[in-house]
Order: sequence, then structure tokens, then C-alpha cells
Amino acid sequence: MPDVALRHRQGGFTLEVAFSLAQPWTVIFGPSGAGKSTVLRILSGLITPDSGRIDLDGRTLLDTARKIAVRPGRRSIGFISQQAALFPHLTVEQNVAFGIRHLDRATRGARVAEMLSSFGAEALAKRKPAQLSGGERQRVALARALAPQPALLLLDEPLAALDDASAHDILARLLALDFRVVYVSHDVTEIWRLPANVIVLEAGRIAATGPLREVLAPHRDRLLRLLGG
Repeated sequence: MPDVALRHRQGGFTLEVAFSLAQPWTVIFGPSGAGKSTVLRILSGLITPDSGRIDLDGRTLLDTARKIAVRPGRRSIGFISQQAALFPHLTVEQNVAFGIRHLDRATRGARVAEMLSSFGAEALAKRKPAQLSGGERQRVALARALAPQPALLLLDEPLAALDDASAHDILARLLALDFRVVYVSHDVTEIWRLPANVIVLEAGRIAATGPLREVLAPHRDRLLRLLGG
């Protein structure tokens, strides 16, 4: 039985998917408008689908048939998009600490320091978001999302607006951490080296799924031919 089974209609577009999260990394790949971001927003609880079910580590987060819908803040799911949504009035360390305010001061401080170190952002601790570059803001957003140790991290093209060096460094740091990730992308070159299963989404349906390099090889070959031409 798949961990996720969803059906949702928005205007003339219908999303209908079913898949499992068996691997640490799952990539959802497809063109703009395929429904990739909608899947993430449903997983996070920001959208309630017309029908469906979401199970994560034996816990039911959504079951429309049984009228179960766990609120977004209680799903233990982190969500990062292209634009890092940091609190502008808080420092970097205060932003990272925001989701772990229930911890005692010493534990909270240690966790913030650990997360900033994981993303190479220790020197940014006292700065405000307005003082950060785009890449720095994304590092802080990731540190904040992972500080509460979520069961699942959703990444919606988080590196699309960054330069190649920053993108590669952040991705390498993410891969070094032990978190389950669902990663949305339309850029095969960005995700090619990820040790992941891939779900190819087209017009709201799953067109293919399996080991990433095996499934996406035709897309990469076509891209290389275009660049070579």
C-alpha cells in the first residue's frame, strides 16, 4: 500500500497520484504546471485534497474517508521553497531557534549552533535577514526547518535562484544529514547525482518512477544533445 494517495482538482487541473516514501530521498521531477508543488503543499497540510491518505512512519496525517487531517504544525514536516521566508525582525540564531522554543536554553543553544554549523552559517548568527545574500538566507531557512528534527523535509526547488557554487555546497551539506527528503525539481542537471528514487509527474499523473538515473537518463541525454547543438 502506498504511503501517499491523493486526488485533487483545481479549476481544470486534476492531480491524481499514489506513491511510497521508501527511500531517504524522493525526487518529484516534471515540467512547470505538472502538479509538483501541489503535492508538497498537500503533504505539508497547506492544502487539503478532495480525497486521499498520507501515512508517515505508521502515523496517519491525512485520511479524508475517516475525516483525519493533522494540522500543518503538528505533522513534523519541514517545508522550504525558492524564497526563504525568515522573520525579518529576528536574528539568524533567533530564526533557527523559533521552532524549538520549548527546549531549555542550553539544549536550544546547542541545537541552533549544530544546525548553523551543518550549513556553514555560524558567522551569520547575529545578523538580520536583510543583511544576508540569497544563498545565506536559504542556508538559514534550512537550518531552521531541520532544527526541530522533522520526520520529513519538503524542498520545492530550493536552489533554483542560487549560483552554482552555493547550490552545490548546500546540496552536499543536505546529503550529509540523516533526514528523509522529498525534493521537487524541473532541472535534471541539478538532481542527477542524488541517490534518490524519482517520480516523474506530467499533467497531474505519474508518468514514471524508479531509480533516478535510470528513469531520467533519456531526459539527460536529450538535454546534452541540445547543449551540444
